[in-house]
Amino acid sequence: QVQLQESGGGLAQAGGSLRLSCAASGRTFSSYSMGWFRQSPGKEREFVAAITWDGGRTFYTDSVKGRFTISRDNDKNTLYLQMNSLKPEDTAVYYCAARARNTFTIATAFTTNQYTSWGQGTQVTVSS
Repeated sequence: QVQLQESGGGLAQAGGSLRLSCAASGRTFSSYSMGWFRQSPGKEREFVAAITWDGGRTFYTDSVKGRFTISRDNDKNTLYLQMNSLKPEDTAVYYCAARARNTFTIATAFTTNQYTSWGQGTQVTVSS
């Protein structure tokens, strides 16, 4: 299993930006497709974005398209989420997650239970 650790969360004003990072260790990072998820109090964990093992394809939930960008650096074993034009409704704990690249399909890119390794999460709070 790969170990994941998020960082970069914090407090931002509406319209501002934050960049989340997820450092991976323990296994070959390029063996995994990666995703970002988020969870607000009282709500289920929801998909935010995903990226294939080589960064060749990316996927986003509709609410963040055009504002968030997922990327990865396989040489640095790191996943990123650049978040721009932040809104109060983006407030949540953000988690990075990994799944073996040979299990990745477009149809299941958004599916929480297809991801087998999870980080501890980082809090993002957006004030209005």
